[in-house]
Amino acid sequence: MKSALKLSVVIAIFAASALAQKGIDTQTQRIKQDANRTTTREGDANRSFDWGKGKTKVRDRLDNPYRFTSRRDALIETIVLALKERNMVIDDAATRLRDGIIVTQPYVFAKGPVTTPGELSRYADLAAGGTAWTRGQYTLTVEVQPIDGIRNNVSVVAKVEGRSGNGLQSEWTTVQSSGLAEDEFLAKLVELVTGNSPDTPQDTGEKPK
Repeated sequence: MKSALKLSVVIAIFAASALAQKGIDTQTQRIKQDANRTTTREGDANRSFDWGKGKTKVRDRLDNPYRFTSRRDALIETIVLALKERNMVIDDAATRLRDGIIVTQPYVFAKGPVTTPGELSRYADLAAGGTAWTRGQYTLTVEVQPIDGIRNNVSVVAKVEGRSGNGLQSEWTTVQSSGLAEDEFLAKLVELVTGNSPDTPQDTGEKPK
């Protein structure tokens, strides 16, 4: 009788131990599953965000000469207006309106040794070097070339200059135009003639990737 009782106690102990071990295994497995679920989740650092790239297209430079559909006299008046809106002064001595040629006085777009190098590098193709630029300016020559009664080509040429010096003396140096000054003026003229700015952001219709 005592042997049977001892055997029952032993069996009960083993059963309890087995159940406890089974519970631990189940809990361990659940923890591992939760860990795998967490580590396989796509992290924020790996996600792809679209910041609007591909939506706005940076336009190409306008044609120079640029063809306008407008009467020659009206186009010349608009050119004069465009120059005034850009705070540029016409050089009356060099301008020949009858011939469709308008020349401006030098327009200073940069002053000071801090901002001039950066601005000048936008409006001109500068050679590598340690020139201490202190000012930048350009002069525009705008010419209207008639095609027929209602169509005209407008060409724009910019003479870009940079001023450099060492504190004792300074001089203006003509540098190669990058085409930016010409393009900016043509964009303004297109806006005044057509009512639409070529610099208005364009939606390419592309879907974000």
